[in-house]
Amino acid sequence: MKSKKNNNQEEVEVEAEVMPDEPKEPTSAKASAGEEVVIKEVEVEVNVDYKDQALRAQADYQNLLKETQAQRSEWAKMSRVQILEEFIPVYENFKKAFAHEVESDDSKWQSWKQGIGFIMKQFEDILKNHGVEPIVTAGLSFDPMLHEALSEEPSADHEDGQIIREVHGGYKVGDKILQAAKVVVCKN
Repeated sequence: MKSKKNNNQEEVEVEAEVMPDEPKEPTSAKASAGEEVVIKEVEVEVNVDYKDQALRAQADYQNLLKETQAQRSEWAKMSRVQILEEFIPVYENFKKAFAHEVESDDSKWQSWKQGIGFIMKQFEDILKNHGVEPIVTAGLSFDPMLHEALSEEPSADHEDGQIIREVHGGYKVGDKILQAAKVVVCKN
């Protein structure tokens, strides 16, 4: 508190305010003990505010770093899945080429088929290493979340809604479906 004289020459006590951006005035030798306490309290409040703001800024920065890291991780997963989705048709074509039977005793043909088999196995191992799993269809009931019905056929050997055969394989990574299995479903 400081005392000032107004226009009527009366002493009025005025509370000293210290602004955070303004330099602090040194206390004079004539200042009373009460005035020093008020100034120190204001200084403590200002210091606490600065510390609080600094801690908040630091916490905001840490949260930004975590969020950025999470986004990068998500982008990497999305890129990986997109690349795997592009390889699935190539793998399916290898499977179809290997399944194609040609009746020939020619050793060149058998060597070629064996080579295709090795390439297909290597491709399959790479997909497994990246978490790609085939969607099982044999003997199961049709599930629209995993299967795509290409047609319906009557069958005495299967129940209604049961998969008769797989036309094109389906694949997933974890819970993400890369490609639904294309199947023929029984309808009696």
